[in-house]
Amino acid sequence: MNRAQLKVKIKRHKARPGFAAVISSPSGTGKTTICRRLLKKFPGYRYSISATSRPPRQNEQNGIDYYFMTEEQFVKANRAKMFIESARYLDHLYGTPKRPLLEAISRGEIMLLDIDVQGAAIIKKTMPDAVTLFVLPPSLPELKRRLLGRKTEDPIAAKNRLARAVSEIKCWTSYDYVVVNEKLPDVIGEIHDILTAERSKTRRLGDKKYWKNSLARLLGLIGTRR
Repeated sequence: MNRAQLKVKIKRHKARPGFAAVISSPSGTGKTTICRRLLKKFPGYRYSISATSRPPRQNEQNGIDYYFMTEEQFVKANRAKMFIESARYLDHLYGTPKRPLLEAISRGEIMLLDIDVQGAAIIKKTMPDAVTLFVLPPSLPELKRRLLGRKTEDPIAAKNRLARAVSEIKCWTSYDYVVVNEKLPDVIGEIHDILTAERSKTRRLGDKKYWKNSLARLLGLIGTRR
């Protein structure tokens, strides 16, 4: 066996299914922090950087936190079908770029989508294989403390976010999984376990590329010699 053939065999054995993992939560519940910790701690994850028409907050960087656009630029990109989903949230537009998402899935990576309940519903409709998780705060008083204690926006905007957050929590039953973010290390481990188990579901493993040839034959994914 030459080096090229060996490389193909190793790649096939290590191949894993890729899919979109939507993580939603009310503002202030920590979904962005959860996504970033998953990226840092475990291999095989990618983070979907959303586009938005809202102005950047302090310390936010274009292409790292969001792709910041004017509303005109956003609408033009949406008409060109550059987003797999888009929605208006608190007077600003948000969207998930399509190409990076599909490329990550084709490479066998789990693409983490930090999006709201509107976007999650669209993703689940257009990509039935996506996994959706809803992150709850430990309690309503704690949610209020986190949101109203922010220094990144004015008090009126914070109160609007709180009202929206309480409304969004009622959507939790439409998600595949629900977790409570009481202790960050615990919820990160729980979500990683869920997504690892999703990779082992039989409906994701029906392609011979995920198996060594001997197992692929045993599973009936390639022909057997008589």
